[in-house]
Amino acid sequence: MSSPSPEKLSPGLYIVATPIGNLGDLSPRAADILSRADAIAVEDSRVTAKLMHHIGARRPMLPYHDHNADRVRPGLIERMAHEAVALVSDAGTPLISDPGFKLVRDARAAGHVVVTIPGPCAAIAALTLAGLPTDRFFFLGFLPPKEKARAEAIAEVAAIRATLILYESGPRLGATLAALAAGLGEREAGVAREISKAYEECVTGTLETLAARYAEAGPKGEIVIVVGPPGEVKPADLDADTLLAEALTRLPAAKAAKEVAQATGLQRADLYAKALALKDKA
Repeated sequence: MSSPSPEKLSPGLYIVATPIGNLGDLSPRAADILSRADAIAVEDSRVTAKLMHHIGARRPMLPYHDHNADRVRPGLIERMAHEAVALVSDAGTPLISDPGFKLVRDARAAGHVVVTIPGPCAAIAALTLAGLPTDRFFFLGFLPPKEKARAEAIAEVAAIRATLILYESGPRLGATLAALAAGLGEREAGVAREISKAYEECVTGTLETLAARYAEAGPKGEIVIVVGPPGEVKPADLDADTLLAEALTRLPAAKAAKEVAQATGLQRADLYAKALALKDKA
């Protein structure tokens, strides 16, 4: 690992991506920033301590996570006026499925400099492993744990013509894959886990076959599910009125029109007018 620069970092917020597995994935620039930061906002100090030991550095660590973010954030913003504050997550790129975006928003509102040090991200890594279309993708984070809310969340994205990426835990994997199969139909998918670690794997197949594979017990480790886009359907084969009527049971007119436009290729403005007409008839 290269030695850090002796110069003091300028005050502000430094968003630092950290390894999702192999510690060798930490970039030299990220190591330099972490070595010179006045303080590091961390999810779990025990996790970040291992990373700091790896690069041979010790810096003050301040807990910043879902449970204390609202209380801690104002103090971090104050420190950024005269200190360099680094933000890390336990693994990967901060702000992806964590409360970091609020810290960035408030730092910008306060006039502080915000710098990103890019690097590993489990969602993007899994996308590259799965062998599914990469030209358009949609990140879902974690689906709701309750069955009804999960099904509704899946229905909202069913028409999106893009590869879907979501995170999941081992114990919930089988149920989530079954719900995806029920809500999205027969699509190609991949389950990636332990990315960049010794037992990295990416199992691919249809949602139905993957749901059957993991029905009994989910694997250990951090998991990313990647689901291919829906098959090509000609606009003429779709009944816009039927699709709009169904979408309007879940969404306001503007969002319903957008969803159906994505599914059919029809003009959103025309569909919005049709949606308003359908609502008037209801």
